[in-house]
Amino acid sequence: MFDFGIAGYQPAWLSGCSDMVREHGHRLRDLAGRTLTRVWMVWDLHDDEWFCDCPVLFDFEGEQVEINHHKLGDLSLTWNTIDPTRPVRWPDFDLEWRSEPLSELEALRGLVLKGAELLEWTCRDAAQGNVDVSFAFETGRVTVFNALDENGLSFDSPRPSQRSHLFR
Repeated sequence: MFDFGIAGYQPAWLSGCSDMVREHGHRLRDLAGRTLTRVWMVWDLHDDEWFCDCPVLFDFEGEQVEINHHKLGDLSLTWNTIDPTRPVRWPDFDLEWRSEPLSELEALRGLVLKGAELLEWTCRDAAQGNVDVSFAFETGRVTVFNALDENGLSFDSPRPSQRSHLFR
């Protein structure tokens, strides 16, 4: 299994909202009321940009959820398995973990989570059935979405073609 250059990381790929709810719903619910203490992303030092193939880590007072999209429809949520103080080793890239490298993420740090959401795409195209992970705060939101075989970030409200499965 490919570990994305991250020691100890073993993604657990699931497809579809029902599998995600069954496997992770209780833990997502338990995050509500916790403070976001840190967000880690892998940074490409050569291009000075987010390396969006690797998981995004959200730390809520010591409970770390690790989110990664792969292919069209595969989503992995793992919990407390990645140590961002360890190096990322990926051939042909110079990578490192960075905490809140984007100002939008830095603005969310220290906020209490109102609820986690799984956003299921209901449109009738290739995205149908894809699941994104969203965190809603009193004054903001961040969603990690499937950007066609990699992660994407959004700070907007869910789209009309997304069904929300809220965990509070």
